[in-house]
Amino acid sequence: MSTTNHGDYFIPEPSKWPIVGTVALTTTVIGAVNTIHSMQAGGSMSLLLPIGLLLIAYLFFGWFGAVIEESMAGNYNEQVDRSFRIGMLWFIFSEVMFFAAFFGALFYARVFALDWLAGGSNNAMTHELLWPGFEGVWPLITNPDNAAFTGPQQSMGPSGLPAINTAILLLSSVTVTIAHHALRQDHRKPLILWLAATVALGVIFLFFQVEEYVHAYKEMGRTLDSGIYGSTFFMLTGFHGFHVTMGTTMLLVMLIRAIKGHFTSDNHFAFEAVAWYWHFVDVVWLGLFIFVSVSYTHLTLPTIQL
Repeated sequence: MSTTNHGDYFIPEPSKWPIVGTVALTTTVIGAVNTIHSMQAGGSMSLLLPIGLLLIAYLFFGWFGAVIEESMAGNYNEQVDRSFRIGMLWFIFSEVMFFAAFFGALFYARVFALDWLAGGSNNAMTHELLWPGFEGVWPLITNPDNAAFTGPQQSMGPSGLPAINTAILLLSSVTVTIAHHALRQDHRKPLILWLAATVALGVIFLFFQVEEYVHAYKEMGRTLDSGIYGSTFFMLTGFHGFHVTMGTTMLLVMLIRAIKGHFTSDNHFAFEAVAWYWHFVDVVWLGLFIFVSVSYTHLTLPTIQL
């Protein structure tokens, strides 16, 4: 029987936050569903949606505040720190699978479905009977039933706003890494400076992302209703934009904590976790830039015959 001492494990006091989180998420989801149905019928937003979002904000401030207090009180040892790291790695893995599903949908539509609708493989007769005038060209400007789902007027290439946003996120990965190195050396002023720069770059990215959406909707006719080309674009970039918003918010919290004197060179996992998350968001954007912006206009993927 092993007698190795792996250290004590901190067990928090009974907490209300899991129940608050359950109520908040349930209220938000019900409010979002009701809002979608209401707006489709010409109505307005459900009151449950803002209530749910306010509850989520309350949850974040309360629960993370309690964790910060426990950490600052010295309740977390190496064993707890290790569990936090493992948990964060699993969380990032789940996010990888989340985006893999959407990239997989894009791949399926581009490589398989588009080819089949255009008469590829053994679907020549289906093409002649259903969509005789349809051409399987990507980006899909003219949909099979373009009267029901009007395609966008034009596609958006990688130059311009997509390229600018790519440069911004790549630069933000550099600035957060510099901030991390400054923290590991207990250099407080460079930490605050470079962390503030990272937050600013995140805000600038979101601003340009909104500009890109406005341009796509008003000038290019690319909307969620413009077929698979528009829907995959907004689903992928929209969820990524949500993750950038969350990441920027977390970086802002890290900045406030750094200004207050939190973190030391050997005790700063909260900062590391947010940095990991931010790098993940940057890598996802590179995938979006390559497979959504560049390949839409410059790469012709081979069709697969089954």
